[in-house]
Amino acid sequence: METQVFEAKAIQRHLRKPARKVRLVADYVRGERVDRALTKLSFLKKASAFDVSKVIRSAAANIRDKFEEERLDDDLLYIKEIYVDEGVTLKRIQPAPMGRAHRINKRSCHITVVVAKQQEETIIE
Repeated sequence: METQVFEAKAIQRHLRKPARKVRLVADYVRGERVDRALTKLSFLKKASAFDVSKVIRSAAANIRDKFEEERLDDDLLYIKEIYVDEGVTLKRIQPAPMGRAHRINKRSCHITVVVAKQQEETIIE
């Protein structure tokens, strides 16, 4: 008998924000239920909170599309994995005094979210 694994993922590529700043938000919601994570992110005062919540909502929608016969609400789903990787870095030049030039690195990142269905917890009394 084969057990079905209820999980799906969503990836946001080439987000024009540094990975270091987005990782702060990703660490904040790692392992949370989807509904609780989205509520937390709506009150967070970080610019990347909106982008992370968008990817989480996309992953939740992907799992609902993948398993249409199951009833999967946000309170039944949790964030199994969330990680932020470095993207491409755009190198730009800033003019400096005396004919010199300073380099400006415009960083980007990739956000990956894996959402899974929570297993029923057995309560031992």
